[in-house]
Amino acid sequence: MTATAPAPSALRPPGRRDFRKDLPADLSASAAVFLIALPLSLGIALATGAPLQAGLVAAAVGGIVAGRLGGAPLQVSGPAAGLTVVTAELIQRYGWRTTCAITVLAGCCQLGLAFLRTARSALMVSPAIVHGMLAGIGVTIALAQLHIVLGGTPQSSAVANVLGLPAQLADPHPAALAVSALTLCVLLGWNRLPGRAGRALRKVPAALAAVASATAFAALAGLTLPRVDLPSWSSHALPELPEGPVLGLIAAVLTITLVGSVESLLSCVATDKLIASERGTEDRPPRADLDRELRGQGAANIVSGLLGGLPITGVAVRSVANVKSGAVSRKSAMFHGLWVVLAAGLLVPVLDLIPLAALAALVMAVGVQMVSITHLRTVFRHREILVYATTIAAVVLGGVLEGVAVGIAVAVALALRRLARTRITVAESGGVHRITARGQLTFLAVPRLSRVLNQVPHGGHAVVELDGSFMDHAAYETLQDWQESHLAHGGSLELTGRGGAAISGGTLGPSPDTRSGGDEDPGVAAGGGHRGEAGRGGHQCCRPWTPWQNHCDHRAAQAGQPTPAGRTEQGGAGPAGAAVHRIPGAAGAPGAPAAAPRRSGAGQLASGISAFQRDTAPHVREELARLAREGQRPAQLFLTCADSRLVTSMITASGPGDLFTVRNVGNLVPLPGEESGDDSVAAAIEYAVDVLQVASITVCGHSGCGAMQALLNSRPGDPATPLTRWLRHGLPSLKRMGSRHHAWARISGRLPADAVEQLCLTNVVQQLEHLRAHESVARRLAEGTLELHGMYFHVGEAQAYLLSAGEDFFDCRVFDSVGQNA
Repeated sequence: MTATAPAPSALRPPGRRDFRKDLPADLSASAAVFLIALPLSLGIALATGAPLQAGLVAAAVGGIVAGRLGGAPLQVSGPAAGLTVVTAELIQRYGWRTTCAITVLAGCCQLGLAFLRTARSALMVSPAIVHGMLAGIGVTIALAQLHIVLGGTPQSSAVANVLGLPAQLADPHPAALAVSALTLCVLLGWNRLPGRAGRALRKVPAALAAVASATAFAALAGLTLPRVDLPSWSSHALPELPEGPVLGLIAAVLTITLVGSVESLLSCVATDKLIASERGTEDRPPRADLDRELRGQGAANIVSGLLGGLPITGVAVRSVANVKSGAVSRKSAMFHGLWVVLAAGLLVPVLDLIPLAALAALVMAVGVQMVSITHLRTVFRHREILVYATTIAAVVLGGVLEGVAVGIAVAVALALRRLARTRITVAESGGVHRITARGQLTFLAVPRLSRVLNQVPHGGHAVVELDGSFMDHAAYETLQDWQESHLAHGGSLELTGRGGAAISGGTLGPSPDTRSGGDEDPGVAAGGGHRGEAGRGGHQCCRPWTPWQNHCDHRAAQAGQPTPAGRTEQGGAGPAGAAVHRIPGAAGAPGAPAAAPRRSGAGQLASGISAFQRDTAPHVREELARLAREGQRPAQLFLTCADSRLVTSMITASGPGDLFTVRNVGNLVPLPGEESGDDSVAAAIEYAVDVLQVASITVCGHSGCGAMQALLNSRPGDPATPLTRWLRHGLPSLKRMGSRHHAWARISGRLPADAVEQLCLTNVVQQLEHLRAHESVARRLAEGTLELHGMYFHVGEAQAYLLSAGEDFFDCRVFDSVGQNA
């Protein structure tokens, strides 16, 4: 079995592309992108207050340098609206030539970040902050360009533009307003032209049609208004050594680096998503290499700054046009840069006819579009609207860097509030007072907890439901003191967990300070309730759901029990010296910690059965009798790993009859026809879907999966054992993890800890794809009567994660953590 990661050459599209075959498609796409880039580059240069040639320089360098060196073959780079506000502020503060030098230094910083391979980590910012930043920039741009549309001059800040708007509206410039209105009408209506003629006209980009229409109208009407004025290239300004406060210059460089990098990488990921949705696997270029893309952006900014151009980022509008126009390689972006160079040299008389009001209207429309309704819905759905709105306001009022800092601060504060949020209520029914505490019980909740507890009268019966995963010392002491007082006054008390499940023992144990050892977590004691459980030992790590206590060695160590006869110790050989193929990380595997001596298997089994009959059977007998009469009707098929640390009923809070569970090594779903005689998984799927009519199927992976570790460590020539033959069904997951043609998988808020976790996450996504290949599953999915879910359980954190629908803007399949109030 060969399980090594595929070589980079295997990730390229099969066969070497024919340059002559691709050339017509790339030339056609480059022409379309050029027609969009030319007016936008001039408009962005106008909005920043830079020389108009600077926009053309940046467009040409972005196409040629970033197009050649970048990591996204079909992304088109150039001057973008996202940096307009920052660049305009720098020009006002330091002058144009110093701004060029700042652009060069920002490019050097981007190269440094790329060599440190931080590109993907740089995207680990709350989407609400990123979209809020871009929306704030869009609002600032629109407010500034609105003054030019009305025939005036923009002010130095968004606040000044708002304050000056009433006076500007009272005295508009009719010619500028007419040209701007025509530009906006054509821009918004061009793609809605009906009929066959409309389809033919729509092949011309809307931006070019709008500016061309406005230019022709101004020329034919003989309107007198400011126009583009491209001075001679011989007088083009080049950078000079930065002058100004050192801290201010450093902040400027970091701002250009931050905003430019984030916007480029977001555009890069969006381009990959568009390619994946519009083209088959055979026609796709390799997925974007984000670190290489950051290197390309850095090199392009260095060249653009040295040549007196604007800062460069990846531009989503041009990249989308490039993909939709049929581009197949990076040559399209490079040709577009070449056309800009030719236009800058040969079309100056034509460009000088363009009214500035037309360019201002074009850029204003781009700024308005940066406030995306789709993004607004997304952040509202994820309850991040406060972060989004605060970031917009801070960017508009203070600036980009200040806005991002405020957004991060609000996001952190919101996360801490959610973490510390606790809801404590009391309700009285039939003489029983039910106190419910939902969330984490910390010292912050002690005043509310104490106030609610004191509402319970002495001598009454109280039920305290603790629906949380953590209780700190202050909350524990408050609850224990009230318990002792309530019981001393003749009252009765019952402690329950989530959903009303009784906590064994019924009351809290003694204070952590008075217990022997004094080191047990009070929150665990309060929620676990394992005191007074005869036959389960008094060690602090025992739990009611682990009567065998295989997770600790205190009983065996205290009793001095011998190792069961016949058990193979760490030699790794079984009977007759036969080699044993072990999964890495399993007990007894080489390098694993030595397991403590245990009781015999029969003794453990009998003890566990006895505990069930004594403690559990009385509570579930009635429900099991009902299920025996009515038959099973599980809600879902739950397919997970055979790992002993995964207790499905515990991590899903399910009971008898809820889950139809299938377990195997590695939670694998063999593709139809690949079973090689073992149809057990396929049979279970068919039975669950067609006979039991389950409503959903969940594939659950987990951290530290030995099967995934074995896949990563497997080598050609490994013995063909039953385990290695079974694990071949996981090879598609290994291939998917190494492929640049598939979305990555990650846990929300962080990157995978190592290759094993990355493969565990990817394997869940891949096995869901295998499920869709089963005929019964595909049929139910088409009918809309079946749902598929991915789940990942981190054993060390005791935290479950659910796979979200679709991909995030990082182009990743994301596993979101499941909170207590889900």
